Amino acid sequence: MIRRLLARAFWSFSKWKLVTEPAPNRPTILVGAPHTSNWDFVVMLAIAWHLRVDVHWLGKHSLFTGWRGPIMRGLGGIPVDRSDPSRIVDEIVGRMREGEVFALVITPDGTRSGHTHWKSGFHRIARQTGMPVTLGYVDSATRTTGLGPTLEMTDDFVSDMDRIRDFYADKHGIRPHLQITPKLREEDAAGDDREGEVEQG
Repeated sequence: MIRRLLARAFWSFSKWKLVTEPAPNRPTILVGAPHTSNWDFVVMLAIAWHLRVDVHWLGKHSLFTGWRGPIMRGLGGIPVDRSDPSRIVDEIVGRMREGEVFALVITPDGTRSGHTHWKSGFHRIARQTGMPVTLGYVDSATRTTGLGPTLEMTDDFVSDMDRIRDFYADKHGIRPHLQITPKLREEDAAGDDREGEVEQG
């Protein structure tokens, strides 16, 4: 109830307008993009609490130590032990089997300067768990935000990324100068492999 009231207050006074598709009724990976500011986290919570989506997000283990632990977990955080990353997939699958409906929030583009590609973890987790990918967005040009389409991922990650690029093509982050085009390093490698095959042919 408190979260719902906070979300209602946010949308009543915020300059942002919620333009969204309905929340998925099954576990999903929620991609948050373009992710160019820490304010994106606040907007994401406002979206989730308004739509009554149970959200979880991955954070480095150190964020959950001491007094911050209960707060981070209360906001949906899941600590990541980088020495055993497979545990995360096992935990997600376990939640799914228990019938929990949730959204695992992943921001594949990050906020650090100098990055050039999206991280492919969201696609790997989607394929390993069978979860679809829901495209969450912010667009500072129109001051709109919300959830876009929910897509099934396939073994053809280039085709999957083409669909994702089409959706985000007209979206602008809060800090547009930090924004990058949705592209995986694996796509570059796939392109190089295809060029090599053509040359050999």
